[in-house]
Amino acid sequence: MKIIPVIDILDKKVVHAIKGQRHNYQPLESVLFKSTDPLETAKGFKSLGFTELYVANLDAIIDCSTDFGFFKDIAEETGLRLMVDAGVTSIHRAQKLFENNVSKLIIGTETLQRKKFVAQAVEIFGSKRVVVSLDLKGDKILVKLGFDGCLNPVCLLKDFKDMGVSQIIVLDLARVGSGEGVNLDFLKKVIAEVGVEVYVGGGVRDINDLIELKELGVSGALIATALHSGKISISQLRQNGFL
Repeated sequence: MKIIPVIDILDKKVVHAIKGQRHNYQPLESVLFKSTDPLETAKGFKSLGFTELYVANLDAIIDCSTDFGFFKDIAEETGLRLMVDAGVTSIHRAQKLFENNVSKLIIGTETLQRKKFVAQAVEIFGSKRVVVSLDLKGDKILVKLGFDGCLNPVCLLKDFKDMGVSQIIVLDLARVGSGEGVNLDFLKKVIAEVGVEVYVGGGVRDINDLIELKELGVSGALIATALHSGKISISQLRQNGFL
């Protein structure tokens, strides 16, 4: 199981995400790094032995920009593979991301209005480079007003699988930064009924959670708060074969 550190960028700084309440996000305070600069933070993760990084570009999600040049800087200077959610819902913006050395495009349901875009992206860029993020708040799927897809989580994921999606993230924003743990029952259901690679974001508390997720068959865990608070240490990750 991969352990993928997360950085959330708002106003061009790394911030501490808590429960999806973006108006309350504050600059990151971490036991690992002092800087809130995205490039310096990425360099820090590389130095610790990570090979992949998940980036939520909240600035781009909010203003739909294509100012993606700093992703190229991060990729070139660190060698990290970047998974990026920039609120992309058009092929043009997706192409701009990939032109800037992003490895995987994250399509979040929170910014998705037409599910056909997922099928188009998979057809053009391939299933290895397109990941769908099932954005939840508790049991509710977060989607744009007028979304034309199924609003039952498992139903929607099955639709995405039929479109060629092979990797999904279950991201419960209500649990992000909360230390509440993950919804294991829902993850078991997804793994059993959908049959795709499942990544988990939101709620991971400690090394025991990671061990349990691995035993469940989860492909990867996205972690921020537990790393930056020290509740999951780099030595624990190494001792348990996660790093």
